[in-house]
Amino acid sequence: MNSLNLGIIALTLKISIISVIVITFISILLVYFLNKTSEKIKNIVEMFINISLFISPTVLGYILILILGKNGVIGSFLYKNFNITIIFSWWAGIITTSIVSLPLMYNSVKTGISSLDPIYSEVAQQLGASDFQILKKITIPLIKRNILSGMVLSFGRAMGEFGATLMLVGNIPGKTQTISMAIYSAVESGDSQTANFFLGVILVVSFLVMVLYNYLFSKEGKNR
Repeated sequence: MNSLNLGIIALTLKISIISVIVITFISILLVYFLNKTSEKIKNIVEMFINISLFISPTVLGYILILILGKNGVIGSFLYKNFNITIIFSWWAGIITTSIVSLPLMYNSVKTGISSLDPIYSEVAQQLGASDFQILKKITIPLIKRNILSGMVLSFGRAMGEFGATLMLVGNIPGKTQTISMAIYSAVESGDSQTANFFLGVILVVSFLVMVLYNYLFSKEGKNR
């Protein structure tokens, strides 16, 4: 295993792990605060959250370029005022994988919170607990299974992301190339050995994640 392959694996794991952490916090806060808004606002926000489920990754990648590219709405502002370029960087990879994985995490958290008996928060409020204390001490512990499920699904989606990432991040060896893009490049060039190697890496990582997932679920079930 050469240093380039190790770098590709490390970059893929770094992007996937960071994006999962980011969208976990974002999803919990989004569900919590959207439940306190009007149904109309909630539906509009959820439409944007879930849009990546209904359009192709390539189209999503192009939309992100229009927004974050040097001539994009946000990208041009960052480039002109702070000399910050988002596209073709590993940060762009985190943004892309976060967007495509967010619906999975959000809907898992939403399902968990929706299934909670409101009596828990009502009693906590009567005892003087703040909204943040209720979220931290009651809501999150009660939906741990949903959060864990969302994190596993989101990690798998982030690990396998290709289309949108290729558009926004590029396929630059040693800089932005992830496992999925390395497999694509290897197959395109006829390098079956490299493609099979990264396929094995993906399968091993997926297997280990599922083992951890099942272990945590079974452990939590015994503690109940």
